[in-house]
Amino acid sequence: MIRFLIHFSILIAILIAFVRCNNGGTDPVDPPIPEVPEQNINDNVTPNDFLSDVKYKQLIIEAVYLDGQQPDSLSIYKLVSFLDERIHKPKGIQLFYKPIPKTGKTSYSLDDLKTIEASYREKLTNDTLLTAWIFITNGDYAGNSADEKKLGLAYGASSFALFKKTIQEYSGGENQPTTHNMETTVLKHEFGHLFGLVNNGTPMINNHLDSTHGSNHCSNPRCLMYYVAETNNFSSTFSTSSTPALRSDCIEDLRNNGGK
Repeated sequence: MIRFLIHFSILIAILIAFVRCNNGGTDPVDPPIPEVPEQNINDNVTPNDFLSDVKYKQLIIEAVYLDGQQPDSLSIYKLVSFLDERIHKPKGIQLFYKPIPKTGKTSYSLDDLKTIEASYREKLTNDTLLTAWIFITNGDYAGNSADEKKLGLAYGASSFALFKKTIQEYSGGENQPTTHNMETTVLKHEFGHLFGLVNNGTPMINNHLDSTHGSNHCSNPRCLMYYVAETNNFSSTFSTSSTPALRSDCIEDLRNNGGK
């Protein structure tokens, strides 16, 4: 396990260096978001595909970020460790990330997220390859309300966005979680949704669905899948010095659907 993670860290460092070298040391140009997606994303992926090794023996993650918003390397390390604890992928987990041109936007609608993914996602799931997509934005979610702002959003069976600007705004200050802890929590939380939590493709053994706040979250306020884990109200429930973990009901559901 430790050897795998060490090799993973080395791979990430190599990939970052490769991307930077191929950028030629210049900032990306600032084109608008393409109006017509270049491809349709096949999102017929099930939570069991992520959790078990029945169909797929390996997971490939493609993380794309806008210039200057690359994910925290320690957060990525902890994400992969979290995945390795919960999914059966005997051939391992690989993560590739790269910058894309700036969009000129300060907020992103659901349609924007889908269009960017369709335009820039290179690694697609097929009969033999399982992939996931993470988009690290430089803006807020356009669907935010006055009282609640999204830190992350799982919007497809294998896709989610991380609103890094919003995360930075609500972390790192006095009585706030560190930016690293908040980013790590949101990454794990959104992958939990791809795993089918809660009651969204992975059936519940015991009823722990939060009927008050909806959106397929856990009713346990100490669980990683509690709704505030992906909102700016994070500090109202969770510790500012550590990241929340999955609790027993969510873990049992994952194991029952092919996970660890």
